[in-house]
Amino acid sequence: MNTAEQAPLARPESDVSAAVGLVGLAGLFAWVAFARAFPALAETFDWAVPLDTLGGRNSALVGLLAAAIPMAAWSILVDKVHLRASTGLDWSLMRSRKPDHGVTLVKLVGLWATWAIIAGLYCLCRWYWEGQYVFAIQVLAYAALPLVVLSVPYVLWIDRALVNRRDAAWHFGALLLMRPGWGMGQIAKHWKAWIIKAFFTAFMLSITPFAFNHIVTANFAEVFARPERIALTIIEAMFMIDVMIGTVGYIVTMRPLDAHIRSGNPLLGGWVAALICYPPIVWGILGGGRAINYEYDTAGWLHWMAGNDTLIALWGTLLVVLTGIYAWATFAFGLRFSNLTYRGVLTNGPYRFTRHPAYVSKNLFWWAAILPFLVTSGSPVEAIRNCFFLVVVNGIYFWRAKTEEAHLLAEDPKYRAYHAWMAQHGLLTAPLTRLWNRIKPRPSLTAEPAE
Repeated sequence: MNTAEQAPLARPESDVSAAVGLVGLAGLFAWVAFARAFPALAETFDWAVPLDTLGGRNSALVGLLAAAIPMAAWSILVDKVHLRASTGLDWSLMRSRKPDHGVTLVKLVGLWATWAIIAGLYCLCRWYWEGQYVFAIQVLAYAALPLVVLSVPYVLWIDRALVNRRDAAWHFGALLLMRPGWGMGQIAKHWKAWIIKAFFTAFMLSITPFAFNHIVTANFAEVFARPERIALTIIEAMFMIDVMIGTVGYIVTMRPLDAHIRSGNPLLGGWVAALICYPPIVWGILGGGRAINYEYDTAGWLHWMAGNDTLIALWGTLLVVLTGIYAWATFAFGLRFSNLTYRGVLTNGPYRFTRHPAYVSKNLFWWAAILPFLVTSGSPVEAIRNCFFLVVVNGIYFWRAKTEEAHLLAEDPKYRAYHAWMAQHGLLTAPLTRLWNRIKPRPSLTAEPAE
């Protein structure tokens, strides 16, 4: 049976309501507004503090809380996600089940050992101790002791309601303590989740202060003086949304919020395609690494449109729209944004139109912003090279998309239904599916002769 024949009549319901991301966005922008207005507030109320905007690194961390708390509150109080079977929790067990401190201790050993190994890897990898990563390591170092202390009451509490107490963390702890019953499959699941969380949390924390500072300290009087400044500031605001909501997603992987990592991508190709796009690998391969450099002798859209304010305004609007779709594709996840993981199925927001709105908008943005076919040297060879390598990058993101789909198709019948529905009804996905069905190779109708 083909995909079209399996398509459901209606788009499957999303595991994340649209309101979750919106309240997170409201909380984030409320904090940004307060941070920008802080000098005036301090002067009005005669606070004995420096009269400067709160655009620093600590303020950026508060911004993460400002986004996370409303999303968590809405998820629990309105969407009641803690009652879903997908959490693996049954709260009624807390009334009848006695604590099993032996299981909890093994789990804590597994959890603490995992953190210790990750800390050791952070120490070994040099790139975490220079440049933008220093801030992330400082934050994680300060958070280490509170996390160890708070993990004890949290695990004791959550174990009372956990249907399967012997989860992946328990299996790793049992291996370390040489207890019977551990399974290598569960240990692999445990480490896939924690490698993803450790790798991307450090990266996202490292870029959070810069994204936040640009918006909090922006001089709006200067911004509104020129159309390109308006466009660039809005684009920076969209990137701030992407970074800060995405960072919350990597941090808040908790079962009571139904935001836990259910599985990491099992495909090696999926890991390669994803990690090639992030530091430190990206430094040597994409962009300035020159192995896949699509910006050689390029000057960007503003250079080529200088002096034409109408064209600048129109092209800037296009770039703002593309970046807005990219940010929307992130905050639509609410608390569940993450690469290489299965954390439920998202079918609303921009995912009503295409299965990969972030990848589509990001790749179109690069073509429109960089204009790789226009080079300052005037060399058609360099223009062709730039275009070729940007197509290669587009191919890498297509590869990422297909490996993510393969992961989710194997995990959840809801995603299979969504995938089939989009093949028929998605604004971008449906016509592309029809085009592919026309040009894809057909199986031979005649059998090969036996030798």
